Amino acid sequence: MEHAVNAVEVPTANGHSFSENVDRLVDKAMAVLNIDPALAETIKACQSVLQVRFPVKIHGEVEIFTGWRAIHSEHMLPSKGGIRFATFVNQDEVEALAALMTYKCALADVPFGGAKGGLVIEPAKYEEDDLRKIVSHFTRHLAAKGFMHPATNVPAPDMGAGPREMSWMADAYRHLYPEDINAQACVTGKPVDHGGIEGRTEATGRGVQYALQEFFRHTDDVRKAGLGEGGLSRQSFVIQGFGNVGYHAAKFLTGDDKATLIAIVERDGALVNTEGIDVEKVHQHMLGTGGVHGYPDATYVENGAQVLEMECDILILAAMENQITTGNAERIRARLIVEGANGPVTFDAETILKKQGAVILPDLYINAGGVVVSYFEWTKNLSHMRYGRMQRRHQETQSRHYVTALESTTGQTLPDWMRDELFQGAREIDLVRSGLDDTMREAYRQIREVMSEDPDVDDMRTAAYVIAVNKIARWYRTLGIS
Repeated sequence: MEHAVNAVEVPTANGHSFSENVDRLVDKAMAVLNIDPALAETIKACQSVLQVRFPVKIHGEVEIFTGWRAIHSEHMLPSKGGIRFATFVNQDEVEALAALMTYKCALADVPFGGAKGGLVIEPAKYEEDDLRKIVSHFTRHLAAKGFMHPATNVPAPDMGAGPREMSWMADAYRHLYPEDINAQACVTGKPVDHGGIEGRTEATGRGVQYALQEFFRHTDDVRKAGLGEGGLSRQSFVIQGFGNVGYHAAKFLTGDDKATLIAIVERDGALVNTEGIDVEKVHQHMLGTGGVHGYPDATYVENGAQVLEMECDILILAAMENQITTGNAERIRARLIVEGANGPVTFDAETILKKQGAVILPDLYINAGGVVVSYFEWTKNLSHMRYGRMQRRHQETQSRHYVTALESTTGQTLPDWMRDELFQGAREIDLVRSGLDDTMREAYRQIREVMSEDPDVDDMRTAAYVIAVNKIARWYRTLGIS
C-alpha cells in the first residue's frame, strides 16, 4: 500500500507569497540603484527548480516523498543553501529562500550563488535507520540530476536537519561518486569527524551575537532604537524559536554578554520570567519533553504568539517566516527586532514597525553566520587540511620568544594566565570565530555607510539589499550582461 507524505498548507502574508515578499524588497533596492529593467529581471529570476517524488519502503509499506531543490543564481559557483525537512515545505518557500541565499552571500562577500532545498517530512515520526534511508534516496535523486555537487551545488542543514543528516548525504554522494576527490565538499554542516569544521553547528546563533555586539558598539544606532546605553548586559530580550539558532544565540547572549532572557516562544507555548531564564535548563527540558510545557522555573503561557507582544528591549525572531504581519505589528513593543530566521517580518508589517520607531536588523545580515562558516568548511574540504595545522605551533614558538625577550628586557615575569594566553596558537575554532566576527563587522560597516551616504535608504534592510544587488549587478555588467 502506498502513502503519500503531503505538505502542510502555510498561509501567505497579507495576500503575498513568501517569494513575492522577497521580490518586493529587491525591487525597493533596485529602485534606489536605478537598475536596468532587463538586468533586474535577470538578477531576480530563479534559474531552475527540481521537484522529485520518490518511493521508500518503510516497515513493509511504500511511502511517497516529495522534495525540491531550487537554484536561484549561478552567477558564482557553487550555488549554496540548506535543505529544510518539514511538513510545511513547498516550492514557493524553497524558491524564496534560494533568492535570499543569493543576496545574503553577496552581502557577506561569500563567493556563492543562492540555492535551497526542502523535503516534505516530519523527521520525528521515523526511526533513525528509516530516516537515513529516506535522506539517502533524496540525495541520490539530487545528485543524479545535477543538483548536488561540490563544484556546483552544495546543500547544508536547515530546519529539521543537522550534522547527522549531512553526514548521511555526504556518505550517499561518496558511494555514488567514489572517484571524486572532493566528494567531502558536496555538503557542509557535517560532524567534525566527518569533514565538518569547528563552530559550524553554532554558527548562525554566534553570528546573531556578533551582529548585536557590533550594533551596540555604535551609540548613535543604539539611541535611534530608543535603547539605554551600557551595552548588551543592560538589555532584556525575548526569543521566538529555541532550535539550533535560538538556543545558541540565547546561550551566547546570556553567557558572554550577560543580557537577560525574559521569554521564550515555542510551538507549544511560551515561558516568561522577567528575572531571567536559565538557557541550559530549558534546553535540557526540551530535549527530554519536546517542548517548553512543564518547565518549572518560569510562567507557562499557552498562547505563545501573545508573548511576542510583551515589552522588551530586543525581540529575536528565530523560528520561521511571516511571524510579524499587519495583524500583530501594531502591538509589538520591542525597540530592536532581530531576524534570526528568514523572512519573519513581512514587507507590509515592516512599514508599521518603522512608523512606531522600531529598528530591524534584517535576516539578510543577521543569519548570515551559517553560510559564512559553511564557506570556511567548504574551503577546508577542498584543501584537505584543517585550519591551523600548518601555523599553530609556529605561532606558539614565536610567542614564547617574544615573552622571553620581554621578560628579559624588563626583568619582570608575566602572570601564568597571561603567559598561557600568549603561548596558545590559533586553533581551528579560534580562526572560524575570528573570520565570522570580521565578516559580521564588515557587513555592518557597509550597511551603515550606505545609510549615511544615500538619503533614499532609511532602514538597514534596504541598505543590505542595495549592497547585495549592487555587487551582483556589477558582476553581470563585467560580463557584458546589462
